[in-house]
Amino acid sequence: MANTVINEGQLITDCQSGDRIAQKKLYEIYAGKMMGVCLRYCKDRETARDLLHDGFLKVFSHIGDFESKGSFEGWVRRIMINTALEFLRKQTDEGHNLNIEEAYALSNGDFGVLEQLQAEELIAIIQRLPDTYRTVFNLFVVEGYSHREIAEVMTITESSSRVYLTRAKQLLQEMLSVYK
Repeated sequence: MANTVINEGQLITDCQSGDRIAQKKLYEIYAGKMMGVCLRYCKDRETARDLLHDGFLKVFSHIGDFESKGSFEGWVRRIMINTALEFLRKQTDEGHNLNIEEAYALSNGDFGVLEQLQAEELIAIIQRLPDTYRTVFNLFVVEGYSHREIAEVMTITESSSRVYLTRAKQLLQEMLSVYK
């Protein structure tokens, strides 16, 4: 197997059988992309690396649950995001319920600079955001979650999700002002 080209389906099947060589190959294929996901949810490479390893432990523990519905990469990405969210839930001491009036007040800002940038260009700056702001920003802007979905996975209200997103955009705009 080491010298042959293997398709993703066979690699997954081999991993489901507990084949360590296949697991190593799968890790090598996806680690780079998934490290990028982990970096978006934490402030430093060491923590991201820990999240990556924890996420892959979950991938290999639950690979038998993968039903070949949708992309395998998407399934792995979801595990990495959930691993990061679990980590952040344990780390956060911030209150999560903000009122809707605050969301409306914050939403009047001009965020044109942010809306023109690609997600990849923002990663280093995004890492400087407070954990909750960074998480909501990533889930909404990068991963495409709705405020309802964010509220569910983070156990916050939808209006809190909107406020955190707006605050994240404001902070990012301030950080990006030095690049103008």
